[in-house]
Order: sequence, then structure tokens, then C-alpha cells
Amino acid sequence: MAVDKGLLPTSTYSAPSVFAAGAAVGVLGGMVGLGGAEFRLPLLIGLFGFAALSAVILNKAMSLVVVLVALPARFAAVPLSEIAGHWPVVLNLLAGSLLGAWAGASWAVRMRSATLYKVLAALMALMAATLMATHSTALGSLALPLWAQVPSGVAAGFGIGVVAAIMGVAGGELLIPTIVLLFVVDIKTAGSLSLLVSLPTMLVAFARYSRDGSFAVLGANLRFTMTMVGGSVAGAVAGGLLLGAVPDLVLIPALAMILLVSAAKVARHD
Repeated sequence: MAVDKGLLPTSTYSAPSVFAAGAAVGVLGGMVGLGGAEFRLPLLIGLFGFAALSAVILNKAMSLVVVLVALPARFAAVPLSEIAGHWPVVLNLLAGSLLGAWAGASWAVRMRSATLYKVLAALMALMAATLMATHSTALGSLALPLWAQVPSGVAAGFGIGVVAAIMGVAGGELLIPTIVLLFVVDIKTAGSLSLLVSLPTMLVAFARYSRDGSFAVLGANLRFTMTMVGGSVAGAVAGGLLLGAVPDLVLIPALAMILLVSAAKVARHD
């Protein structure tokens, strides 16, 4: 059966280049304790030439695999017994994020391609701002009363679910500071809780994307996807080992600038 050329990248590539690109993404994410999917998306669009929606779906699939791989290591570092008492936090955020993921994926598949490029560019800029804010200042907590905390968690979860679905990311960049601010949780535990929220949230977005014809991009690019996932996982391990090797004063502005430059380039697509 012939493959729809619209689902294939417009740029030629080799397996080593795909692996290297995935590894670079993994290293960048690993050095700041994140998955790095926000850096993968502009590569899929700008370097390999995937259309916006195809890039989002591929990024979502890769993010899902990377999170599944990260779960055992995360729970080895922070045992389930330590986070079991925080299950209301997970449920509170999921009440919004699952709806947000479905809504975000639904909006993405209905958007005109030119509009989606501009939305993705704006969200990359948001991620750059969030990266700067969360790593350049000490995160406190809002200490909200329960009657305000619960609806705030649902609203925040919905927004994060929308952003994660449209960008094809896990959403840890937004979930971790949200958990710290709203629920007075230490940042290490917040990292584990974010995975418990992001995994079902990604599955919901993935299910919604599977109903669209563009989902065929996964089958058409399976080798590409698995090669980049392999690079991302290897890079994340290396990035984790390099954690702290580069001062945040240098690393964070550099990563934010990468996202802003990527956002500008993606915005010019039509």
C-alpha cells in the first residue's frame, strides 16, 4: 500500500542523524530534570520537515514512551510509599487535565495548519518563560484554603492538559511548579507526582489523536520514531549524569533562547 506523502518528512535523513537529534533533546531535558519534548517539536518541524499536526502526534508518541521508561527510575528514587499520601493532588489535577487533553487534541486536529504553527510558536515562548521563571527564582507556595485549592487545581490541570496535548509533550515543565505552588509539595516529590498526572493525560490525548486520519503518521514513520526515542532515552540518561555540570545561570537562559529562536522559526511556517 502506498504511503501518503503528506505524512512523511520533507527532508532526507539517516538513522544516525535521527538518533543524534533525539539524543540532543534528551541531554537538554535531562540536564534540567525534564523530558525535553519541547525541544524535540521544533526539530521535527524545522529539521525533518514534518507538518505541524504530524509533528505533534509523533512528539506525543515519543513523549509517552519516554515517560513510561522514566517511571521505574523515578519510583526507585522516590518510592511509592512516599508519594501515596499525595493521591488527592493527583486526582485534583487529573480532574482538569484529562478534559484539557481531550479538548486540546480536538482543537489541534481542527485547526488550520497555519494557525497551528502560530499556536505552537506561542506555546514554545510560554515554555521558555516558564523555564526562566521556575529555575531563576525559588518556588514558594500559595497556601490556599481547600475551597480555593481544589478549583484552582482543576483549572490549572485543564490548562496544562490543553498545552500538553497541542504540543505533544508530557507537561512536566508546567505540572511541577503548579504542584509546588498550589499543593505545598517539595520539588522532588512533585516530579514524581507530575508523572502520575502526565501519563493518563497523555493517554487521553493519544486516544483523541488516534481518531484522526493524521494518526497514520506513526505507522508511516515507525522506524524514525523508534530511532529518535532510542536517542532521547540515551540522551536523557547522559543529561541526568551531567545534571549540575553547567551552572543554571548559564544553562537556563541558553535553553530559553533555544526555545525562543525555535518559536520564531515555527511561527514563519504556513
